[in-house]
Amino acid sequence: MNKNRWLMALAAVGVHICIGSVYAWSVYVNPIKDTMHWTLTDVTIAFSIAIFFLGLSAALMGKFVEKNGPKVSAIIAAVLFGLGTAGSGLAILMESKLLLYFFYGVLGGCGLGIGYISPVSTLVKWFPDKRGLATGLAIMGFGFASAIWGPTIKVLISEVGVASTFIILGAVYFVVMFASAMYLEKPEEGYLPEGFKKKVEAGHKTLKTDLAILGLHEAVKTPRFYGLWLMLFINVTCGIAIIGVASPLLQEVLGVSALVAAAAVGLMGIFNGAGRIFWASLSDYLTRPVVYIIFFATQAVAFYVLPSITEILIFQVILYFIMSCYGGGFASIPAYIGDIFGTKELGAIHGYILTAWAAAGLVGPLIISRVKDLTGSYAETLYVFSGFFVVALVISIAMLANIKAHEKKQVIAE
Repeated sequence: MNKNRWLMALAAVGVHICIGSVYAWSVYVNPIKDTMHWTLTDVTIAFSIAIFFLGLSAALMGKFVEKNGPKVSAIIAAVLFGLGTAGSGLAILMESKLLLYFFYGVLGGCGLGIGYISPVSTLVKWFPDKRGLATGLAIMGFGFASAIWGPTIKVLISEVGVASTFIILGAVYFVVMFASAMYLEKPEEGYLPEGFKKKVEAGHKTLKTDLAILGLHEAVKTPRFYGLWLMLFINVTCGIAIIGVASPLLQEVLGVSALVAAAAVGLMGIFNGAGRIFWASLSDYLTRPVVYIIFFATQAVAFYVLPSITEILIFQVILYFIMSCYGGGFASIPAYIGDIFGTKELGAIHGYILTAWAAAGLVGPLIISRVKDLTGSYAETLYVFSGFFVVALVISIAMLANIKAHEKKQVIAE
């Protein structure tokens, strides 16, 4: 096979950097409100539907991705996401909220879900020696996308208007995603990179065997599946919380201006993206269970102390650390799935685990608003989430114990 695995990683980044533009949705909000005279709720619903269908399509289409391969799946994602974005321009021209919800929310959301899982399971198979690095690279593209598309969307809207911006970017996303999809391909069974293969044969490296080789229906019957689901759910719920309240929290706790708070929030996206590659790569050396224990132990402390920090520099360091863990949690999950369930149906299992993202998107903001209403303070919400991380820490330790026990059984059986 003549494919280069690093170009395969680049193709995966190409898909993810396009679908990650969903994180730049907020740039559209005011222009759509001003152009259409719709309410904030009217506009926000489109984004909420897109995230819901991301989770739903990732879960339902995981089996399809495994059966038909990454190329076919990513092409379908390119068509759906490109059409969904361009169709949103048509919805604006026709002044139809329902069309916007259908194109951006339903079609775009399905493109998001299928596009998210298509390249990831493939990369895990191309990088048996560096699973964390591989998935971190792809998912880093998703995290960094808003830094690229946010300013682009802003410039285009000022030049050509909202509707034309959607249509132009729909075409751009389709071309980039389609070109990336054409390179995606599974490696042959049992593939090992040439350099790594020689080291294994010489006895300098050992090929780590997966804990088990399970399909989706077998995986969902294990406690490890639900452990992963809950770990991702808590990490995303708390991460979304900090993203949602960062600006008012900075103003409330530190008394900074809205402008200073906005600048600090802008930097959060950089650490979200950087955390994906950093933590996922580190997990190749420390192991996935250990990295998640670090995530939850440190964040339980970070969320608890954050409201009492009055020094802006220390506050920001903690805030950015939290964001790196938020991104790292997303990027390390696919490699963790491969470690404990194998790569047989990794895309399908990953799709089911991603329903935790959709659920967290609904639950996180609800908890924030409820606690804020009851206590009158954003700071109090962080104590609640600190408690959540303690629960996640217990789960992650239980996961490690379960994996160790399973490995011990395998050794005895041999």
